[in-house]
Amino acid sequence: MLTTCGVFEPGFRGGGPVRSLALLVDTAPVDVDLTLVTRDRDVRAGAPYPGLSGRWIRRGRAEVFYLAVRDPRAWAALWRRVRGVRYDVLYVNSVWSPVFTVLPVLARRLGVLRARRVVVAPRGELSAGALSRKAWKKRPVLGPWGGVLRSLDVTWHASTGREAADIRRVYPWARVQVSLNQVPMPPEPLAPIPGRGPARFVFVSRIVPEKNLLLVIEALAGLPGDAELDIFGPVEDAGYWRRCRQAIEDGGLAARVRYRGELAPATVRDTFRHYDAFLFPTRGENFGHVIAESLSASCPVICSDRTSWTPVLRAGGGTVIPEPSPARLRAEIARVAARPAAERLAARRAAGAAYALWRAGTSNENFLATLAR
Repeated sequence: MLTTCGVFEPGFRGGGPVRSLALLVDTAPVDVDLTLVTRDRDVRAGAPYPGLSGRWIRRGRAEVFYLAVRDPRAWAALWRRVRGVRYDVLYVNSVWSPVFTVLPVLARRLGVLRARRVVVAPRGELSAGALSRKAWKKRPVLGPWGGVLRSLDVTWHASTGREAADIRRVYPWARVQVSLNQVPMPPEPLAPIPGRGPARFVFVSRIVPEKNLLLVIEALAGLPGDAELDIFGPVEDAGYWRRCRQAIEDGGLAARVRYRGELAPATVRDTFRHYDAFLFPTRGENFGHVIAESLSASCPVICSDRTSWTPVLRAGGGTVIPEPSPARLRAEIARVAARPAAERLAARRAAGAAYALWRAGTSNENFLATLAR
């Protein structure tokens, strides 16, 4: 099996899909011979990972190649390995990636790369929110590119039923296989760290329009009191981040809203333990790994209804706001901020309990095993 993706460990800026794919690789069935090709650096990184560029690395039962896309020697090393091999499956983890999806799919279409089946995992790229970003660039190619994929009779991998619906909305002919992401997380939640003083809120995600940080800031701008917000995450869209910073300044929030930089994956759960709620009015998630991380740290989630987590949040994990607006989100933030510290702590424990119940019911079957069957 040949798998391609634009970012892989030790990178982390790609968010939850990176960790889901890493677990997929690490728990691959013994009868699956897996080769993974990825970029030699993290998202928006100017330098490659130390010691990995242009090299084949053995990772468990898989071989991983870190491709320097501008180095002809790296391409030659890759070609020497894959030429002549007949793969049972070509599994690409994007719809749009020129290097890691378009190129291998076209190579398969032309017969240069031999693979019996092609499987495409959009990783949320066909959600309404994701398609609205740079729509001028994406919309014109949806039809022609869909024609290429249809000619190959591809199978689509959706992480949730919601993502399957997103795929079928764009490509009604699509044959979709739903397989929930494996979650590399423990069965029991972390205990919350009791807080003193005003309510503390957090936003942890990539800073891009579809994660809706600007709406969070606009909601806080009209909120009386001294509730605080800490923002963590890589700035992926510089123009959007400028708008967020301007909203912080215009709303007089400089003393209450702070940007804390990026978080290494190993520190995310422990960070969530210090907050009363995670504000996440996302425009759409194919899975929402960060929601699981928040709940696993006993941090309630105030979220839009555009994720698969609505039942878990309504069962005690937090609050779901349909079609969130600044006013609706502001009202929910005010409700949490008005609670005494003891009530906020009880809500955090309830979020942890909701996580434990959800985790006990999740499947750990590897998607590659499903494909092999």
